[in-house]
Amino acid sequence: MSVVRDVVTAVLFPAGALFCLLGAVGLLRFPDTGSRLHAAAKAQTLGLLLVLLGAAVQLPARHAPVLVLVAVFQMLTAPVTSQIIGRTAYRIGDLDRRPLVRDELADRLAEDGTPLPGADTPRADHDAER
Repeated sequence: MSVVRDVVTAVLFPAGALFCLLGAVGLLRFPDTGSRLHAAAKAQTLGLLLVLLGAAVQLPARHAPVLVLVAVFQMLTAPVTSQIIGRTAYRIGDLDRRPLVRDELADRLAEDGTPLPGADTPRADHDAER
């Protein structure tokens, strides 16, 4: 049984480390804020979860609640942080809005009376034409 646990851990640890490395490379290489946020939130979270799962296989069951808390904390904070950073980048005009298929935030901000800088045409008209 120990050999099986060692093999599972030997697969999960490098896989988690690889996802963390790919997330870091994505932060450096991707051209815009949206792509960088995607690399940071998705790859880093998956990498950490794989490492935690590999550790859970090796540790006694009494340590499982701590690992679960770390995983839950990561799953709750990474998307919220990415959402806040993405909205901030969107509002200051740092996010490229051209590839967006549907831009619901622009419509909502226009309804609230806080139009974006450089938003000359409403996106709702553009979406209705499709």
